[in-house]
Amino acid sequence: MKLGAEQILLRWMNYHLKAAGSNKRVNNFSGDIKDSEAYTIVMNQIAPKSKGVNTNALNEKDMYRRAEMVLENADKLDCKKFLRPPDIVGGHPRLNLAFVANLFNMWPGLEPVEDIVVEVIEETREEKTFRNWMNSLGVDPFVNNLYEDLRDGLVLLRLFDKIQPGIVDWNRANKGPFSKMGGNLKMVENCNYCIELGQQLGFSLVGIQGKDIFDKSKTLTLGLVWQMMRAYTLSILNKLSGGNKRIADNEIIDWVNNKISGKGKVNSFKDNSLADAMPIAHLVDAIQPGTIDFSLLYQGGNDEQKLNNASYVISAGRKIGAVIFALPEDIIELKNKMILTIFAALMAVDLGLHK
Repeated sequence: MKLGAEQILLRWMNYHLKAAGSNKRVNNFSGDIKDSEAYTIVMNQIAPKSKGVNTNALNEKDMYRRAEMVLENADKLDCKKFLRPPDIVGGHPRLNLAFVANLFNMWPGLEPVEDIVVEVIEETREEKTFRNWMNSLGVDPFVNNLYEDLRDGLVLLRLFDKIQPGIVDWNRANKGPFSKMGGNLKMVENCNYCIELGQQLGFSLVGIQGKDIFDKSKTLTLGLVWQMMRAYTLSILNKLSGGNKRIADNEIIDWVNNKISGKGKVNSFKDNSLADAMPIAHLVDAIQPGTIDFSLLYQGGNDEQKLNNASYVISAGRKIGAVIFALPEDIIELKNKMILTIFAALMAVDLGLHK
C-alpha cells in the first residue's frame, strides 16, 4: 500500500506476464516496453475472448508495425486513447505509464479478494505539498510515503544538500542498505545528523530528536520538513540578493506591495484580501504584464469562485516560471506558510532566476 503508482503498475504487468507463462518482465515504462512484447502478452491475458485481442504482434519483426498492432488491440479494449506507435517504440515513460494505468483501470484481470482489512490513510494537502516539493528536486529514492520514506534520514540529508550545497558531510552519513541487526541505530544516527544540520541553519527544533523522525512522528516530522522547504525557497532569493542573511517575511511583503502599488495592499501572509487570490493575480501580471485575463476572475465572490481564482493564478504563476508547490485551497483558506512559498517563488522569477 506504500508503493507509488508506477511500482504498483509494474507489479501488475509482471503478475500477468507470469500468469501467461512468459519469462518477460518489465522494470520500467521506457526501454522495457519498446519491443511491444509485454504489451501484447498482457493485453491478451486480461482481455475477454469476445474482444478478439490476439498475440499476432509477436510474429512481426518490425518494431513500429508491432506497436501499431498493440494499439489495434488496445482499440478493441477501448484503451487506445492518446498513445501512438512512436511513443511505444521511443519508450516515452509518462505516456506509457498513463496507457498502462488506463488498461489497469479498465481491465484489471484480478480476482476479487475477500477478508482483507485495509487501513486507508488519506494524505493531507500539506503532506502532499511537501512530498511533491521533495520529488521535484529529484531526491532518490522517490518519496511515496512522507513518513515511511524519511525515517532512514537519507532523503532529508539529500534535501539539506539541496538547500545549502556542501553542508552535508557524507562521511558521517550511513548510506545503507540497512540490515536488521543494527540498521535501526544507523537510521536514527542519520536522523540525529539531520537535526544537527537544521540547527546549523537556524531552524526552531526545540523538542525534536532524530528518533522522532525515525518513529514517524507526524507533527515533529512536518515541523522539520516545513522549515526545510521554507529554507530552500528563501535560499533561492538569498542567492539572488548576493548575501547570506535570510530574507525576512516583512521584506517579502514590502516587495509584494511595491509591485502591486495602486491595486491594494497586503499586510501579512494571512491577510483576508488574499482569500480571493486577486493580489496574487495582480502580482503575477505586474511581473509579466498580460499574463492574467482579469475577465476570468471574481473580486470577492463565493467559495467556488475563490477556488477558481486561486487555481487560475497558480497556473499563471507556473506559466511564467515560478516553482509553486501550494494548492488552490491553501490560498482561499489563508494558509500563511503556503502563501509565503508562492510569494517567494514569484519574487525569484521577478529577480531573474527563471529567465
